[in-house]
Amino acid sequence: MQALFDRARALNVGFHVGFAELTAEGKRYNSAIIVRPDGRVLLKYRKVHLPGTTEPRPGQKFQQLEKRYFQYGDLGFPVVRAGADWCNAAIGILICNDRRWPEGWRVLGLQNVELVCIGYNSAAYDPNGGDTESAELRTFHSTLVVQANAYMNATWAISIAKAGDEDGSGLIGGSVIVDPNGQIRAQATTLGDELIYAEADLDLCCHGKQRMFNFAAHRRPQWYRPIVEQVGAIEPPSVQ
Repeated sequence: MQALFDRARALNVGFHVGFAELTAEGKRYNSAIIVRPDGRVLLKYRKVHLPGTTEPRPGQKFQQLEKRYFQYGDLGFPVVRAGADWCNAAIGILICNDRRWPEGWRVLGLQNVELVCIGYNSAAYDPNGGDTESAELRTFHSTLVVQANAYMNATWAISIAKAGDEDGSGLIGGSVIVDPNGQIRAQATTLGDELIYAEADLDLCCHGKQRMFNFAAHRRPQWYRPIVEQVGAIEPPSVQ
């Protein structure tokens, strides 16, 4: 990715990019980084919520084998304070399937995150088989979770898709920029290359963080642990 670093440094712009990380110890992670305008890495995250299976599923046209090739992320959900170039924003990262799980968002929210950067390449069909999920429904779900979790954690969110046809397999679009009220400020409208942008006023995070979602005032974690301990007491419904 050196060419990307060099070009960004020449233009004095920062960027967010995902990549397959191979560590010195031989471990592999689905990772992403935030890079400063001067080319220094500000933040690195390793994907926690890996979908799919370790072994191929017999008879299935499409396979989702992320667990086969990557290990679960081990860096947690860090939030860092950017420099003056980015208005000192508190920034965090999620990757693809992470955006569907509220736990990651809440851990970022508990650290007063103000901007969550997300990259995804979600299939335009149910990768686990079946025909109950259309491209339209999966795009709706992708947008829904970003709007809901941005609102519930009073943060800006930028969720960017790799879209279109890839080797005969469809990928949804739906790249979107969402404000701390859950409102869409910009959204892609096609499956082709598009540039979307929005001016992100970080002060909009204050209302939610100080009022509706003032965690220090309103959260009741003493009641959450019993709920966690009881998970599994009721069997989930079987998939027909």
